Formats: sequence, C-alpha cells, structure tokens
Amino acid sequence: MTNMLTITFPDGATREFEQGTSPMDVAKSLSKSLSKKVLAGKVNGIVWDATRPIETDCELQLITAQDPEGLELIRHDAAHVLAEAVQALFPGTQVTIGPVIEDGFFYDFARDEPFSVEDFAAIEKKMRFIIEQNKPFTREVWERDEAIAHFTAKGELYKAELISDMPADETITVYKQGDWYDLCRGPHLPSTGKVGKAFKLMKVAGAYWRGDSNNAQLQRIYGTAWANKDDLDAYLHRIEEAERRDHRRIGREMDLFHLQPEAQGMVFWHDKGATIWREVENYIRRRLQAAAYSEVKTPMLIDHKLWVKSGHWDKFRENMFVSEVSHGSHDEIHALKPMNCPAHVQIFNQGQKSYRDLPLRMAEFGCCHRNEPSGALHGIMRVRGFTQDDAHIFCTEEQVIGETKTFIDLLKSVYADFGFTDVLVKFSDRPETRTGTDETWDKAEGALMDAVNAAGLEVVMNPGEGAFYGPKLEFVLRDAIGRDWQCGTFQVDFGTPERLDASYIAEDDTKQRPVMLHRAILGSMERFIGILIEEHAGRFPLWLAPTQVVVATITSDADAYAQEAVAQLRAAGLRVELDLRNEKINYKIREHSVGKIPVIAVVGRKEAEEGKLALRFLGERQQEIVTLEDAKTQLSKEATPPDLRSA
Repeated sequence: MTNMLTITFPDGATREFEQGTSPMDVAKSLSKSLSKKVLAGKVNGIVWDATRPIETDCELQLITAQDPEGLELIRHDAAHVLAEAVQALFPGTQVTIGPVIEDGFFYDFARDEPFSVEDFAAIEKKMRFIIEQNKPFTREVWERDEAIAHFTAKGELYKAELISDMPADETITVYKQGDWYDLCRGPHLPSTGKVGKAFKLMKVAGAYWRGDSNNAQLQRIYGTAWANKDDLDAYLHRIEEAERRDHRRIGREMDLFHLQPEAQGMVFWHDKGATIWREVENYIRRRLQAAAYSEVKTPMLIDHKLWVKSGHWDKFRENMFVSEVSHGSHDEIHALKPMNCPAHVQIFNQGQKSYRDLPLRMAEFGCCHRNEPSGALHGIMRVRGFTQDDAHIFCTEEQVIGETKTFIDLLKSVYADFGFTDVLVKFSDRPETRTGTDETWDKAEGALMDAVNAAGLEVVMNPGEGAFYGPKLEFVLRDAIGRDWQCGTFQVDFGTPERLDASYIAEDDTKQRPVMLHRAILGSMERFIGILIEEHAGRFPLWLAPTQVVVATITSDADAYAQEAVAQLRAAGLRVELDLRNEKINYKIREHSVGKIPVIAVVGRKEAEEGKLALRFLGERQQEIVTLEDAKTQLSKEATPPDLRSA
C-alpha cells in the first residue's frame, strides 16, 4: 500500500499526495499552466528543488519567477551556467565559488591568463547555447572521500578543499546540468532553460580565495540576471544612470572637492564644495536652534582612558587612530575620536544637573575619524575623516517617548526639505558583542519600541544590528533612481551614563542616571552631500547651488551694465559670477549649462539700455526677459532655504 502525505498550501487548504511527490508533481496536479511557471517549492520554509521528492507531511509554497526566491534561483543557476561556459571556452580553468549577490551573481575562477571584458561576448554566447539546450538540473549525494578524490583527480583543487573543510555530518551534494557538474548545496531550477535570456556579464575583478590576502588571487566575473528582459533593461538603465550621477565624476567636473593618496579617506573641499557644505550646515544649525538644541564643540584628540571607561576601547579600538607620546617619565596614549558621545557626557557632567534641566539637547558638528579599510573607501561616501550632525539628548525615562516623537517629526521635516519623502525605518536590536546586562537591553529595547508605537512609526526589524551600547532606529532614504541610503540614526542608551557617571538630581532629591538618546539626521556630512550630488546629478536646487547665477555678456558694450547687475544680485544675497569673455554667447551658455549653473542671465546692448536680463534656467530652452529689479526679487525668493520661506 502506498504511503500518503498531507500537504498544506499557503491559503490553509490541504490535499493528500503519494509519498515521494515533488513540488512539480503538485503543480501539475493543480494546473498545467502553473507547472510551466514553477521553479521550485518551499517545503516547511526551506527552498526545495522542483523535482526533489517530499517524504513527510509539510507546508508547501510553489515558487515562480515572481517570487524573491525564484529570482535568487535564476541568479544562482546563471552562475552555474557561467562556470560551464567558461570551462568550455577556456580549458584548464578551475571553478571555486559562485554565490548570488544583490542584483546578480559572481563566480571566482583560477586561471593563469587574465579575463577581460572583451571575453564577455563569447562567454555570453556560450551561456545562451547552454540555456537553449534546456538541460535538467539533477541532484546527487556523494560520499565525502569519493568526492574529494574525484575533484582532486579532475584538477578541481579548490572544490576538494571546500569538501575537506565541511563539517563531518554535512551532506555532500553535486548538481549536474547535462555532462557538466558542480559541488553545490542547491537548490536549483528544473533546467537550464528556466534561467532565461535576461542576463548580462558586467565586469571582471580580482579576488582572493576565501577573501584572505594570504591566499591565491582569483578572477571574479560579475553578472546580473532577471526574470525578464524588461527588468534587465530597467536595471541596466539604473546602472547607467548611477554612473552618470557618480558623485566622484561630478565632483571633479564641478570643482567641488578632490581626494588624493597622501590623505586616504580624507576630503579636500574646494570653494564650491565648501559652499554647499556651509549651506547644508547652516540649514541644520537653524533647525536645531529652533528645536532648542545647544551647540557645543569638543576635542578631536582625547586620552584613551576616557575611551576605556566608555567601552569604545574594547569594542572599537581597531577602528581608532591612536597617538602615543612620551613625556619623559610617562607615556600618554590618545585617540582621535571616532564618535562624539563620551565627550558630550563630559560637558553634561560639568556642574550639577537637576530634573528641571532635562531634557538637555546637545548638538555638535563633530569631526570624527575611523580607520576604515582602504578597500572600503568610496569617494566621499565612505571616508576616514568625517563630520556628523550629531546630537545627544539627556532626559528622564518618562521623557523618552516624547523626545523620540519630537525627533522623528524633525527628521521627516528635514528630509522633506531636501526632497526625500520615501523613508524606510529599521529597528536594530542587541548585537552579539555588546556592553550592559540583558536587563538593561530589555529596558532600552522596550523603551524604544514603546516610543516607536507612540509615534505611529512603521519599522522593519533588523535583528542583531544595534550599537554595542543600545538599540537603534536606522532611517533609510530612497533616491531618484531607487537606491537606498542609510542616513539618520536614533539610539536609546541606558549604559553610557552609568559607565561615565552622569547623573541629575530628581524631583525627590535623589541622584538618578539620565537616559542618553544618540541621534543624527544627515549622519555624515560628507556622505549626505555625496547623496545630494547623486540625487540631483549635480543640478542642485537654487538654494544649494554653489554658483546660483552667471551673468554673461553678448557684447562688450554691455560690460558695465553686467557688472552693475552682478553687484545688485550679490547685494540681494545671491551667489553670482560674471562672464565678460570675448566668446560667442552660445558657447558661454553651453559651457555654463555643462557646469550645471542653475540660471544664466544674458545681457546685450538692448538689455543694458532697458535695464533688463534674459534669464535662461538650466534644462529649459526658453528664456525669460525680466527687469533687473524683478530678477532680484524672483531669484532671491527661489534661492531662500526652505526653512526660511514664509508660508
């Protein structure tokens, strides 16, 4: 008698099937059209080969290309197809590992001769051939010693090493696609044909075996794969758009900043870049002043003893820049501050504080340094020297909810002023490596979650990603081309005031510890300006543009009037440049448009005689003829920062 099993579907319905039924068998029993779409199953939450037998009662979800798991399988199998294609075209190449990554996949190869992007056309052609063959993926379980011996004899030494290092109780599985096969845990698609044609190889790079620079260097080929051509085209457009918006290129073209090897991870801000910085900083400063923050400034170099007391020396030492100085009879060890928190507690501790002083909101544009690995540095987005729009709120436990809600309102308003309205919030709870007791963490996480609920804030849980001293909220912005940027943070900290002996006198005359709320809105000023550059592709709104107006002459007869116009526009508070060069006006307009100047004010003999300007706005072909007085009024209004505009 055939044993039966019960399968429960996502809608709660159940059906009985013969033991050994596969997800594909189930799909065929439900619908012929569905069976053509099914890529795999999810059995009791585990992704399962479509053709792999199910032996026990289970919950089953059928996976198609529309599911995230389906797209991941397409990318996984695209990596296998890539590996087969490479070995077919370049005999003697060893395959190592080929995981799925965000938006695609890569595979690392061991080969004496280097790959180049010129090889991609032939590799992609071979991949398409393998896909067209529609070879089924089949799963085999091999004995460990047999697998090691087989791959060693085949010359696949990296695969043999991987098997040798696997736990003794781990099942060794090999997946075949026709005659070609690879060591893999799976699962896989039903066949190579299901990978589809919506893939593209993107770049080649060096990589060390297992990420260790002491090991052999391999060659990594990156690719992307999607469920359909429309999705692939949309992705390639995003990549092209991201390259067009690259802040490093725009920074050079607009003369905003530069970086150089003698100061890795440190930014040299030029006049125009510094202008943007000042506008952003002044805007934030005004918002903080309106929200009753006091602004402080603390030392960059602090004795390591404070970092030991705060807990940073143990948890953050490898990322700190340290200075050791001998003063004859004694040595001193100092560190450049990687964050501002302990220094702000020192200011709080100066003089006795009362409950009447709370909440005390303390802000600083604090210059910090972190010893980031050189490979992680990226333009001004990831640097070693950076400035935070940092602040700490010292408050009572009863004030946590109110202060959290107030901060969230401020943060949303600031983001909206910069043009960001799509904001994702992550709730990051206790990490494995942390300070404080579980009871303290329970208290901090509970307080933060209560505040989140009171603020009506929707959050996505981000397990284990909190700071070492407390849980945090992470505010993630989505930009114009759909990329996410983590900027603002908010943390509840019961531990640091205890470690650094911060206290206040409560209403009942007892000494109590304040709660310390760590918060930033922009995060790193450098990174946020980089985000703004890429968000606007250098075409800043008028209030942020380093040069807001260029007055350009058509003829030298208008030079005197152009100079007067510049003087009046500058007096109205605008950032203006004058172009009196003996060049054709179309050349000047084209040059300043490439330089992303928001407004070009053209003046010729007629404009000079009539006291007018011909305004050309970036991206628009038509010009607007206005009087100089009207231009001052109009442009001054448009250039006013959003927080200073009247309703």
